[in-house]
Amino acid sequence: MRLRQLSLLAGAVFGVAVTVPAQALEFRSVDTASILYDAPSQKGTRLFVIRRGTPVELVVSLEGWAKVRDADGGLAWIEKKNLVERRTLIVTAARASVRQSADESAPLVFEAEKGVALEFVEAAAAGWARVRHADGQSGFVRANQVWGL
Repeated sequence: MRLRQLSLLAGAVFGVAVTVPAQALEFRSVDTASILYDAPSQKGTRLFVIRRGTPVELVVSLEGWAKVRDADGGLAWIEKKNLVERRTLIVTAARASVRQSADESAPLVFEAEKGVALEFVEAAAAGWARVRHADGQSGFVRANQVWGL
């Protein structure tokens, strides 16, 4: 009898776990060039410096610290004070084509090379995002050419 109760309990817990919706990804941008650490402390090992404007995915948030994931999938800790909610995207394709409208046949506004950070303006038609370059040019880029959405 006890085994049956445990089995029913496990089934109920599994059923709840399956029905819980996945959390939406939460992105931030690095506000100023910052040191990334292997632990949530300045006493942790310094891993490298991340440049201003780089998008990061917020994975864990603790008092004063955030564990973040970068476009390459690397995880590290950063002081929260160095993150802002302003969104940026980073070009992951060799060259991203930014167009006048969310259409592959639309005129080309500019191209951005891999590693260039673009300001995220808004989500556009399925598979597209409206972006702005630091020089002020704006347009639409395919979502599969950038990271941070």
